[in-house]
Amino acid sequence: MIVDEEGKAVELRAYWTIIRRRWWIPIVLVVLTALWWVAVRRPWQPRPVTYVTSLSFSVGVRPEPRTGDYYTYDRYYTWLASEYLVDDLSEVVRRSEFAQAVSQRLADRGIMVPPGAIQGSTQAGKLHRILTLSITWGDPEQLAAIADAAAAVLSQRAGAFLPQTMAGEVEAHLIDRGATVPIGPSLKERLDLPLRLFLGLVVGLALVFLLDYIDDSVRGRADLERMGIPVLGEIPRSKKRRLWKSRIT
Repeated sequence: MIVDEEGKAVELRAYWTIIRRRWWIPIVLVVLTALWWVAVRRPWQPRPVTYVTSLSFSVGVRPEPRTGDYYTYDRYYTWLASEYLVDDLSEVVRRSEFAQAVSQRLADRGIMVPPGAIQGSTQAGKLHRILTLSITWGDPEQLAAIADAAAAVLSQRAGAFLPQTMAGEVEAHLIDRGATVPIGPSLKERLDLPLRLFLGLVVGLALVFLLDYIDDSVRGRADLERMGIPVLGEIPRSKKRRLWKSRIT
């Protein structure tokens, strides 16, 4: 049971009556949403295949040679600095400077790839002192070349992207080169149509209740009593239909 603003109990079947009165509105919106999605997405056309590969790097600081008889804290600060470096390099590989360096290295090999395309296709992840690069591309051969260039730039010039360090202090070693594999549609793409249909249904139901709210037509006893008009009797809907049929015949 739901209580309205006048304190009267309203049964859930009253809401079903409102929906049933204009049931076609949410149905039409759902159908129009589906037709629009089909016209825009064109699911019958083959989708281009996208490939992905991953690179894992071990990042650290080259320890200073021990020149005296003193305690080095078991290289604690060296390991701690390595974790900070992973945080910094995970942001560096997302920037245009790194993409520009990779693009220039590819250009030296005769492969022209814009830096913006490289930057938009590269994602970084981190776990302790391990930095992971994931690169997506439409051509598997170009993807392999981009991955090689990115690995070379990060391995040879990691310190150059961090002005606060000496270039020779930072080391990034490639420890794993993932295979180039095709990827299917993402979760966002798979849920795109169901979510749009659900939103169309919700908007349609909201429109039904809005139209019922602004509609001042009298459809039954409850409407008259809400207006303060006393009702002496009411003819059931089934009896109305029988009277109407007998009048026609």
